[in-house]
Amino acid sequence: MELTKRSNGTDWEAEAATSQSILFKMGSEYYGLSIALVREIIKPLPITRFPKSPVYVEGVIDLRGRILPIVNLRKMFGLEPIAQTDDTRFVDLQLEGLNIGIVVDAVSEVMNIPQHLIEPAPPIVAGVEGKYLQGIARLEDKLILLLDIDEIFGQWKKV
Repeated sequence: MELTKRSNGTDWEAEAATSQSILFKMGSEYYGLSIALVREIIKPLPITRFPKSPVYVEGVIDLRGRILPIVNLRKMFGLEPIAQTDDTRFVDLQLEGLNIGIVVDAVSEVMNIPQHLIEPAPPIVAGVEGKYLQGIARLEDKLILLLDIDEIFGQWKKV
């Protein structure tokens, strides 16, 4: 008798294979990234600009005594910039060898996304290089672009 099958034939292992992601919006699109990378989500703080930074680097903030660089993903991905709103958030990410904050239009929710709903990303998607995507999840009425944060920020990680 196989223990991973329910009596109705559902595969327990396949059902258990999920990716816990934080979902956020940029424009009308939903994006996701692994919740394991998120240290915290905060309301925007004053940013200290740094000259000659790439256009998508907003500057740095002082987050309770910790200097955190802030990157605007809209600018990085070539999306139309917008002014901050009450929904704008900074997402403090902790990667191996790099702490960085990203600006998002709004944080939506934390969700367990079943692996069987995630498809590989095409090489080029809406102007964002496919290498920045881990995949695309199809959830009910929306598509979630799952970001590959290691690929996006890998060039700045300390080895």
